[in-house]
Amino acid sequence: MAITSGTRNRTARAAVTTAAALLLAVTLGPTAARADDPPGVSEDTTAPVKIDPHDPDLRMVQGATLAPAKVLNIKSIVETDDGAERRQDTNANVTFALQAEVLFGKDSAELTPDALSRIGTIAAEIKQQHATSLRVFGFTDNLGTAAHGLILSKDRANAVQRELAKTLGPTITFQIRGYGEEYPIADNATEEGRKKNRRVEVSFPRAGR
Repeated sequence: MAITSGTRNRTARAAVTTAAALLLAVTLGPTAARADDPPGVSEDTTAPVKIDPHDPDLRMVQGATLAPAKVLNIKSIVETDDGAERRQDTNANVTFALQAEVLFGKDSAELTPDALSRIGTIAAEIKQQHATSLRVFGFTDNLGTAAHGLILSKDRANAVQRELAKTLGPTITFQIRGYGEEYPIADNATEEGRKKNRRVEVSFPRAGR
């Protein structure tokens, strides 16, 4: 039997629609909260548009179901070559992470002269984004006692917050936390990983949020 071009086109469209529906069913399903996200930085993934899972145009494979829709969070990460500074942009937030070595001496919470210019750069971005609420979180690696890490990480977060406050003024509200060795972003089994985990993060909403 001859196959007309119209039949081929309809078959192709059906295949594409089915593939798209299957992709949605996989990618739009519920996901567990990330274990490496500190409290307070999770983002709303509620879909802005209601999707009817029974819409015949979806052309679902028999027996397939459409998972609840959600907004996929687009994340962009830019890091310096040595990993000392990292900027992460998502749909809702901007996060700067500075390794402890570029801010403090070993086992210290006193800012170095070089740290002031780095914090000043972050303050300039905060002004540009018109942010009025900031989160300043401190973290350590898993060396030493957990109690010492909690204290040191909080002291370092406080030091960065005080410097930011000098530049940004009294209209900014701060949430300050020291998490110690919790929420690592790299493997603590290597010194390279531990170096990334010893950090202070400054995060704030993107402009218009």
